[in-house]
Amino acid sequence: MKFGTSGLRGLSVELKGRASALYATAFGKYLLQTGRARAGDIILIGRDFRDSSPEISTNCASALTALGFRIFDCGNVPTPALALYGLERKAACLMVTGSHIPADRNGIKFYRPDGEIDKSDEAAITAEAAKIERNGEALAEAPAKTEEHEAICRQLFFERNAALLPQDALSGLKIGVYQHSTVARDLLVDVLGHYGAEIVALGRSESFIPVDTEAVSDDTITLMRRWVSEHKLDAIVSTDGDGDRPLVADETGTPLRGDLLGLVAANFLGARTVVTPVTSNSGIETAGSFAVKRTRVGSPFVITGMEEAVAAGQDHVMGFEANGGLLTATPFDINGRSVRALPTRDCFIPLLAILSLAAIRREPLSAIAASYRLPFAAADRLENFPVETSAALMAYLRASDENLRLFLQPIGEVAVKSDIDGLRVTLGDGGIIHFRPSGNAPEMRCYVEAGSESAALDLLHSGLDSIRSWAAAR
Repeated sequence: MKFGTSGLRGLSVELKGRASALYATAFGKYLLQTGRARAGDIILIGRDFRDSSPEISTNCASALTALGFRIFDCGNVPTPALALYGLERKAACLMVTGSHIPADRNGIKFYRPDGEIDKSDEAAITAEAAKIERNGEALAEAPAKTEEHEAICRQLFFERNAALLPQDALSGLKIGVYQHSTVARDLLVDVLGHYGAEIVALGRSESFIPVDTEAVSDDTITLMRRWVSEHKLDAIVSTDGDGDRPLVADETGTPLRGDLLGLVAANFLGARTVVTPVTSNSGIETAGSFAVKRTRVGSPFVITGMEEAVAAGQDHVMGFEANGGLLTATPFDINGRSVRALPTRDCFIPLLAILSLAAIRREPLSAIAASYRLPFAAADRLENFPVETSAALMAYLRASDENLRLFLQPIGEVAVKSDIDGLRVTLGDGGIIHFRPSGNAPEMRCYVEAGSESAALDLLHSGLDSIRSWAAAR
């Protein structure tokens, strides 16, 4: 078990066993020890549609009930919906999800009563779990009594999103909703339909499909290109498995980058401070009238950056990740009402922001994307890439300038390098290549920027080929 960029991750078979009860117990004890909760308090539990998620949820509920907590079962809901309900009830939450990673893996996201846990919380929960193991403590196995709250959780989230735009704001748009196995699939249909869009439901699946919105697979792109042609769609929208990262494809079926969606959302909200990881497009600093703060990759780092901005007296503070997930640290006035802060990844505001812009401008999404004139960017990853190999590669590249020069020799000359998170290199021709191991899965990621789409794709393929060659030669 390991905490990554957002939440605990591990093999599903292990989480279905002792591991989930162990970390739920550690989390519950941490809440009690720090005074963030008391025995008898409510804890909310939600889950995605993976086959392993119900059993893991049951394990967590049993463990927390044994500590004296009262469990509200929120069922299959998006992570931001669960987090919002937790803030409303001032209750801690657990979301059982592996997000976009394959179904043989799963995870748990933890929320204090005041929001998503941070890195210091992760360290404390990990230490408490280790202490429980050292002491050989028995963990609860009896089924827990839970209270059904899925409908209430869903309705609260629907009401939030149904008030963000004027009535019939999306009238005239024909939008495909790629439903696959995301827990947001029905809410997407309900919210977009509420604003007057014509909805075409697509690709609903009863088995789990791992959709990565930051590195959309060729198979998914092929599907979306066929659907937009077949149904004459203005856009296709979807999310990852737990509904906190948006996916938007334009009228050609081409996915829009998540950081573009975040940028559009920042302008939609009227943000004054934007916090975003180093992997987001380098053109963001000049694309809006807001200050930009860069962080390491992962929502905990973005949240910390937003908290620092608020502590410094800044208002209208939000953040987004390169995957498009948007977080707000302060209330925002939207459509004539104050919308409370939701400092966890949310996919709905980015989706609604760009779709409403298309409706207002009466322009296709491809034209809107081009109007921002961001550097061309691309990203992909090598899956099932051993964590040990990723660590060895990063150690090699960081060991000396000569190692880095030799590794990049077939690609270009090193002009500037940054080591905020992974290794981000600006090349002599102005292109950018960024190598970073995933914090959640055995994957090696590569991000690039270049002056044209073809140059970006060539740079991406060269970067991935260099990683493969280095690993093969070890």
